[in-house]
Amino acid sequence: MPYLDRDGDVFILYLGTEGETDNENRFHPDWIAGTHAALDEVESHEGPAALVTTATGKFFTNGLDTTWIFANTDKLPEYLDRVHTIYSRLLAFPMATVAAVQGHAFGAGAMLATSHDFRVMRADRGFYCLPEVSLNMPFTVGMSALLNTRLPKQAAVEAMTTGRRFGGSDALAAGIVDQIEEGDAVLSAAVTRAAALTATRGANLAGIKRGIHHDALAALATATDKSNFSFG
Repeated sequence: MPYLDRDGDVFILYLGTEGETDNENRFHPDWIAGTHAALDEVESHEGPAALVTTATGKFFTNGLDTTWIFANTDKLPEYLDRVHTIYSRLLAFPMATVAAVQGHAFGAGAMLATSHDFRVMRADRGFYCLPEVSLNMPFTVGMSALLNTRLPKQAAVEAMTTGRRFGGSDALAAGIVDQIEEGDAVLSAAVTRAAALTATRGANLAGIKRGIHHDALAALATATDKSNFSFG
């Protein structure tokens, strides 16, 4: 389950289980609930603050929990709407957010990184990839809006329609990430970037973000049903 650490006024959300490495950090319903609980804890602290999200090992997050999905196909629309709540929460989070992408970010996991204000990616390992086109899986209304409003248009076209795996340098060149670093420097660079923004924490920042991301937030609030999503 996700857990928290802290470096001064910067909260660090780890997407995996404490003491374990190389978890895929897939979006099981319990993982989604655990992520919200961790974000609740971050928000409960008063004063200057910022958030860095990262993981350990090979994976930032490998996205949707396909094992759970295929065992619960009747619950897929509700599950996807619950995934959307993580993106929406991060888009309007009342403090600066930085994704420290130390490993692979695939599918819904890539979208999680995209939901942060800024992204620092490892230069020498890991891919940002949207494989939905190769899996014959559509994007939800909310996911499509998130990607189309947060990524440069041509980067969104290439990522969404080809399933290209972007390494760090290519992701930086495409405007998918804001910074690349070697190895373990990814986390420290993300913390440094976040620490410079802790004074912006508060309701005003959240309101500014809601204005910036109005269209994506509205789309993410659209209920997923047979009229706008079909898979399998």
